[in-house]
Amino acid sequence: MPPRILIIGQGLAGTALAWRLWQRGVPFLIVDRDEPLTSSKVAAGLITPITGMRLTVSWRYEMFYREALRFYRDCGKRMKQRFFFPRGYVRLLKNEPEIAKWHKRRRDPDMQPFLHRQTPELNAEVIHQPENGFQQRHAAWLDTTAYLEASRRFFESLDSYTTADVKPEDVRDDANGIEWNSQRFSYVIWAQGWSAEKHPLFHWVPFQSALGTILTVEADLQGEKRILNRGCWLLPRHDGTLRAGSTYEWKFDDPNTPSANQVQTLEATLRSLLKVPAEITATQTAVRPIIKNRQALMGTHPTHPRVAFLNGLGSKGSLRSPWLARHLIEHLLDGAAIDTEMDLQHNSI
Repeated sequence: MPPRILIIGQGLAGTALAWRLWQRGVPFLIVDRDEPLTSSKVAAGLITPITGMRLTVSWRYEMFYREALRFYRDCGKRMKQRFFFPRGYVRLLKNEPEIAKWHKRRRDPDMQPFLHRQTPELNAEVIHQPENGFQQRHAAWLDTTAYLEASRRFFESLDSYTTADVKPEDVRDDANGIEWNSQRFSYVIWAQGWSAEKHPLFHWVPFQSALGTILTVEADLQGEKRILNRGCWLLPRHDGTLRAGSTYEWKFDDPNTPSANQVQTLEATLRSLLKVPAEITATQTAVRPIIKNRQALMGTHPTHPRVAFLNGLGSKGSLRSPWLARHLIEHLLDGAAIDTEMDLQHNSI
């Protein structure tokens, strides 16, 4: 049968898969529950090269960033809407041990493409302790909400999107292909985020997902447009709003309710960054899909070759989804090999 692909989930992973299929002219249907709060919808969309407490370059950053830049610009041109915003990123060092660590790390060759030559100049009336920082190049942010909404409208115009809560038992897999809702497909790709840990075919995937909370903030940064980070990040968006985050809760009962102490700690960290008054106007919480010891996993099920999987993008979905989606589609349609570090079958039990 000619290829037609069913995609379950319209988050960052599922949306990138749909765009990759559209670019190749391959029919698809993307199905989503259309929940108001999901990891992709809540995501800040930050794309930054030097990250974490260890001050290291994000895994395969140059490759992922180059593809993401081209992909989001192409999508924006198609939909006549801008979603991707290259932006300066200032990392402020928290304490003496971090300063000492940075003085060693900054000489590493892998750092050099991402370091701005100029020392960041910050307004001391806005930022506490604005010294001891560095500015990164090739950082950006994706307006995930606008990107997902515009993509959905585009897929709807193609009759390639529908809203439904698809259960694993609703999708039949037989020798002739995939069947759902009386429709036939050549493959199904499950791209549902952390809820995939309950899927009977993927119960063995070692999910270690984390609850995360992001704040919406009102504050007068006096014209500062760069992304700032010391203990938490602060993102000035193009519409004048600010977002700050984020928390990581590895144990949680309610996927939409953060613990009070996590939010209080985040608020305190934000106020230790800003001298100017900051009013918290909203909080948003969702679960990041994280797979233990893996940057992401994709591929087909070991015993169900028409059932595919793309998941575990964590906080890097905006950066990595364009590259990952292209390679999974090339695997399904062209037989291209999947990198063993991200191959679902290679990591199966």
